[in-house]
Amino acid sequence: MSEAGLAVVFGASGGIGAALAEALIGQGRHGRVIALSRASDPAIDFDQLSGLSEVAAWLADQPGELRTVIDATGFLHDETFQPERSLRDLDADHLHRAFAINAVGPALLMKHVLPLLPRAGRSVFATLSARVGSISDNRLGGWHAYRASKAALNQLVRGAAIEFARKRPEAICVALHPGTVETGLSAPFSKSGLAVRPPAEAADDILAVIASLDPAQTGGFFDHKGQPIPF
Repeated sequence: MSEAGLAVVFGASGGIGAALAEALIGQGRHGRVIALSRASDPAIDFDQLSGLSEVAAWLADQPGELRTVIDATGFLHDETFQPERSLRDLDADHLHRAFAINAVGPALLMKHVLPLLPRAGRSVFATLSARVGSISDNRLGGWHAYRASKAALNQLVRGAAIEFARKRPEAICVALHPGTVETGLSAPFSKSGLAVRPPAEAADDILAVIASLDPAQTGGFFDHKGQPIPF
C-alpha cells in the first residue's frame, strides 16, 4: 500500500467501511484518511448519482495525491427486498435496486475517481464485491439480483483496469471479497458453521491483500486471503 498521499473510503458508515477507515488511520501510512458516506460532508449516495462529480471535484481540490481508494458500499437486503430463493421471486424493482447500488454506483465512482489517481507511482482502487458474484463458482442458484449485480461489478472493474493500465501502468484496480463479516448486511444470513469475522479483522485482511498486490494483478478478483476468485 502506498505510504503517502490521501486514502479515501467510500461507504464509511457501514460496518466494514468504518473499520477500514479506522484501520487506515491506525496504520499511519497516509497523510490523511477521508471517510465518505451518506452522512459525511460531502456526502456520497448512490441514490443521488448526479452528486458524484461534485464529490470528485472536492477530492481533486484536497492537498496531497490520491493513492488509495476503497469502495465499501453495497446492497443485499432492506426492509423491502430480500435475496431471492428462486426465479419465481424475481422482482424488477429489486433488480433495479441491486444494480443501482452494486454496479451502477461503483461504475460511476470509477469514472469520476480513477482519473484523479496519479499518473506515476503505485495507487489502488479496490471495491468490495462478493464470492457469490463469481459466475463459474455458482452452484446453488438463488440470490439472483445480488449475484448478477456483483458479477456486473467484477466485469466493470476488469474493463476499467484494462483502460487505466494504459495511462497509469502502476495503478491497481481490483474487486475484493471480504468474507462473511458481522454486519447488518450479513446478519440475517449467518448460519452455524459459517466463518463469520468481526469488521476489524476483515478490514485488516482487506488492507493486507491490497498491500500485497502488484500492477500485474490489476483487474483481478481476490478473496480476503489474497487468493484469486474465478469470474
